[in-house]
Amino acid sequence: MNYQFLLAWAMAGLLAGCAGTPQDSGSQTERSSGFHASGKAHVMGSATQLAQRWGTLRRSSLRTMRQALLNEHERWEGTPYVLGGEGLRGIDCSALVQQVYREAFALELPRTTSAQMHEGKVVARDALEVGDLVFFRPPGVYRHVGIYVDDGYFLHASTSQGVKLSRLDNVYWNRHYWQARRPMPLKEIAQRFE
Repeated sequence: MNYQFLLAWAMAGLLAGCAGTPQDSGSQTERSSGFHASGKAHVMGSATQLAQRWGTLRRSSLRTMRQALLNEHERWEGTPYVLGGEGLRGIDCSALVQQVYREAFALELPRTTSAQMHEGKVVARDALEVGDLVFFRPPGVYRHVGIYVDDGYFLHASTSQGVKLSRLDNVYWNRHYWQARRPMPLKEIAQRFE
């Protein structure tokens, strides 16, 4: 399925909704003049209406992004962890994040975990959204990175089990959770698919 098309379709729906005629019971003359019988200017789209439209687009975009990540999970699932690996024969955590972002969101991220942890802005753990990067400090010299999918799950290349979905509240991952970052705001990702 072409997710770029779906996202573009959702954006077109939002833009088309902004260009529609007002939903009132006034006469055609009132609607075309932009004034109500009261003499007050009629606003084509109130802030509430625009917020509702953005909320609808946002939910649609998040669903589309989530599905794109689940599709990438299917593609990579079970691929063994190989430090320095970048393909289906073996991949490490930062290469997986880079590949998934490239394929799912047409966004190029740096290759290493240390570079990825400086992308975008810091996000509080209780404000995670689909596509956020989640970072961990497990024992040892290496840091670990994955992509938040939704409902407490993240996609990553596990050193012991390969590419998989894991829960953030898993005892191990919860203990070693470090930070999360949003490489690009959702609005900007959505605009990439217009």
